[in-house]
Amino acid sequence: MKPTLRSRLDGLAGRLEELNRLLAAEDAARDLEQFRKLSREHAEATGLASLYERWRQAERDAEAAREMAADASMKSFADEELKAARSNMERLEAELHKALVPRDPYDDRNIFLEVRAGTGGDESALFAGDVFRMYARYAERQGWQVEIISESPSELGGYKEVIARVVGQGAYSKLKFESGGHRVQRVPATEAQGRIHTSACTVAVLPEAEAIDDVALNPAELRVDTFRASGAGGQHVNKTESAIRITHLPTGIVVECQDSRSQHKNRERALSVLAARIKDRQQRERQAKTASTRKLLIGSGDRSERIRTYNFPQGRVTDHRIGLTLHKIDRIMDGELDELLEALGAEHLAEQLAQLDAEAA
Repeated sequence: MKPTLRSRLDGLAGRLEELNRLLAAEDAARDLEQFRKLSREHAEATGLASLYERWRQAERDAEAAREMAADASMKSFADEELKAARSNMERLEAELHKALVPRDPYDDRNIFLEVRAGTGGDESALFAGDVFRMYARYAERQGWQVEIISESPSELGGYKEVIARVVGQGAYSKLKFESGGHRVQRVPATEAQGRIHTSACTVAVLPEAEAIDDVALNPAELRVDTFRASGAGGQHVNKTESAIRITHLPTGIVVECQDSRSQHKNRERALSVLAARIKDRQQRERQAKTASTRKLLIGSGDRSERIRTYNFPQGRVTDHRIGLTLHKIDRIMDGELDELLEALGAEHLAEQLAQLDAEAA
């Protein structure tokens, strides 16, 4: 184990004692948010300390085996013990590395899923609809709820834009690498000559703010407009100005919501989406500041980056970030995303471990 890593783990014991003292204080629960934060840190520190102690015990076992080997009559037995102890140390050190990787604080959050048609006209809108249904089917397989916040259907089907709230344990952790450009190559239903067309859509996955208060929304910086909802919805929609458009003046971010008949509910939903978008922008700006030192392949979050191609004639899906190609496009479009998502997660973990090793060098 590298000295810098060992020093870091040794310092963990002191922090754990401090956390025990803070959480045992009489007024510990006075600030509930701080109490929850300290409790989470305590749980993580306790797990790490336990793992480190097991590694130290394996180290002591290895030292004892080396001393035992000095006795010729015990050498054979000592060599076996030393081999087992070293193997245990290697396994535990690998587990410690994984445990030391900073946990994404948003992993357990619900998400806002935004899919927008890109280049390709009507076909891109149809593809956007297919991509949204792919995620909806995946969410269904996970037992998650999908609630459409805003939609702009195209005339031939699909969506010009659709925004949905996905509610489920770990939704962000599973889908956070899906943001970016998705490209399709196929023969459109409207193509009479059987020619393959290429079109695209963009996907954004935003972690839901725990509360709108997570993001400082100054009412003076918001312009709120009401208007009559468009599209289907019956007489009520046409007679009342229930739709809401909120513009965040400092950033220019605009959110519209017209899915509900209630103006109050549309306003509440629009504010939630706005808070998520502002938080996402802040997060991407922070990532951009560190990108010059080391850009993470998976988590760049660049919306303009083409991340995946869906080639229907060849029946394949290729994720360009990790060079993974799967020849089961029908099953993937039906929401079987586990193999793709797990590969992306594994690559991201490998990048983080490499960065951790570089910092410890």
